Amino acid sequence: MVSAVNKDGFEGPKSALQPKHVAIIMDGNNRWAKRQNLSSSAGHKAGVEAVRGVLDACKLHQIDVLTLYAFSSENWRRPRPEVRALMALLMRYLRNEVQELHDDGVRIQFIGRRDRLGPRIVQLMERSEALTAYNTRSTLVIAVDYGGRWDIAQASLRLAADIQAGRVDANSVNETMMSEYLVTGHLPEPDLCIRTGGDARVSNFMLWQFAYTEFYFTDTLWPDFDRTAFEHALIDFGGRDRRFGGRNEEVAHVNG
Repeated sequence: MVSAVNKDGFEGPKSALQPKHVAIIMDGNNRWAKRQNLSSSAGHKAGVEAVRGVLDACKLHQIDVLTLYAFSSENWRRPRPEVRALMALLMRYLRNEVQELHDDGVRIQFIGRRDRLGPRIVQLMERSEALTAYNTRSTLVIAVDYGGRWDIAQASLRLAADIQAGRVDANSVNETMMSEYLVTGHLPEPDLCIRTGGDARVSNFMLWQFAYTEFYFTDTLWPDFDRTAFEHALIDFGGRDRRFGGRNEEVAHVNG
């Protein structure tokens, strides 16, 4: 175990076992707001501040990919004023933060449906992706109107279309090929999934991709999830015994 220090003097333990891809289910904004006697929109704004801290921690620990579950397919069921506030907040984030992320070498990508989003937000998403497309330091993936079941269904439909068109031999279909048809097919699968807010479920997030992901559940509400809390998750991950269904010596042989 060694220490890492960033330009702000923040120091924390750095485990020999580091995740390359971290996915986060950001839960607890509303409950945080209620405890503070604030509106739900204030809770979501505080959640944006937490994103900045986690991005700093990812930079410090050289995390290659950070995926944030920003808005699920089921979140459309929330009260309309809250949905509008969430979309407005996402648009504000894209207007205010993308240039700084671009300057820092971060590539931004979005996963999820876009046909149910408004044209202005889709335009901002596309501009953000185009601006940062060639950045290589790290990747920030934002899941908007995303659902794991939808992802598997759309992958199946696209694969079936390629089989019908003769581009793919049905007998050659396997798990690796199926993974390539998911919206994350170009990314490594998550090594670690963090869920804040106290619940211990995945809420229809990356169901296929989480086959061998390590999970870290914390009672900390998302607006309170700072760099120190992120460090604790990394330390916990560093102590995991990742066998991927085999034994330690077999995994070491495969990875070596």
